[in-house]
Amino acid sequence: MTKSRLFCLLLVLGSAFMVLYIIVYWDNVGPAHFNHHTSFSKSSPTRLSAERPSFLSTPETDDVSDVDRFLDSFLNVEATKNEVPSTKGGKLSNRGGTNSFEENVRGYDWSTRTKLEEGLLDQELIQEERRLNLRKFCANSSFNFPTKDFDFDDIPNKELDHLIVDDRHGIIYCSVPKVACTNWKRVMIVLSESLLDKKGVPYQDPLEIPREDVHNTSSHLTFNKFWRRYGKFSRHMMKIKLKKYTKFIFVRDPFVRLISAFRSKFELENEDFYKSFAIPILTRFSNWTNVPLSAGEAFSSGAKPSFSQFIQYLLDARTEEQRPFNEHWRQVYRLCHPCQIDYDFVGKLETLDEDASLLLRQLNLDSLFQFPPSYRNRTASSWEEDWFSKIPLEWKQKLYKLYEPDFVLFGYPKPENILNV
Repeated sequence: MTKSRLFCLLLVLGSAFMVLYIIVYWDNVGPAHFNHHTSFSKSSPTRLSAERPSFLSTPETDDVSDVDRFLDSFLNVEATKNEVPSTKGGKLSNRGGTNSFEENVRGYDWSTRTKLEEGLLDQELIQEERRLNLRKFCANSSFNFPTKDFDFDDIPNKELDHLIVDDRHGIIYCSVPKVACTNWKRVMIVLSESLLDKKGVPYQDPLEIPREDVHNTSSHLTFNKFWRRYGKFSRHMMKIKLKKYTKFIFVRDPFVRLISAFRSKFELENEDFYKSFAIPILTRFSNWTNVPLSAGEAFSSGAKPSFSQFIQYLLDARTEEQRPFNEHWRQVYRLCHPCQIDYDFVGKLETLDEDASLLLRQLNLDSLFQFPPSYRNRTASSWEEDWFSKIPLEWKQKLYKLYEPDFVLFGYPKPENILNV
């Protein structure tokens, strides 16, 4: 009887130990290691690592500079890559066929494709500078803005809906509208195999995915959906993935992003945006006594908001009292929480081709596909002065204060040529 009790006791203790071991292993290694699609072993350089690339890791010692650590890591990574030959395949076909009104109007620019064969070290250094700039200003006590000092747990679930997760490759992308987000979402769908084509197989070419499916929330796993999958453990799982996965974001000059949002949502006929935003803008800031009730009628009669009225709408305190900014003009720091999430890669639309190529290379995904091309008539930074030329100086200065955190955090210079005129 004594031996039987001892055996049962040992069995219980052993089971408890195994449960504890699994929990600890999960925290230290990450869930991606259990996925059969991709090996995350560091001994396999041809696969994507669940850890950050070594040249993006947070330094653990203080006796050498950030740049020295970065250069040493870069040389080690490049030496490893050179030992493994790369086989290219599965490139996008040179075509621009789409079924979206906006994409058909604007078209794709296939002529600006760049191949990142030279200057790689410069690009890596630029990445390190962007990340250091983020950390510097997030830690600067004299630079303040709403939510800056929040902990990750302070962010409501509904405000985590722009963080898209690919568990197959261990990637998290924060989607910022008007910063090539449609094509980055297409890439995430291909990587995660979250959407099937008409033949019932996962899409392999990002440009084959219809635009309406790209922006359908059911096509993506986002952080705000974790509670359905993990319940009370959802925040814990978010933190594990934030620690183990590669996190990237693409940003854009804040004022140019506003121009792009205005062009897309108010200069093209869009029934949803007309009813939700154009009608309130025209009612509040225009001389129209009878504002048209449909976008078609408005475009026929010329009843469209002006850029100046759009700026008034953004500056009006009543706007956010009624509802938060729409995602297309909401500040990036409110969409992606860069002071709560340590991004491994910060891309910019101004260097989209180079940055996209670099990111895919770092993730060892460049053999699968190229990043889709840009639109031919993408809103350019050089347009800023013209678009803001008729905006009163006081409005421009207030608008800058509204978007100043995005300018500072992501290294965009203060547009003195606009703010001083």
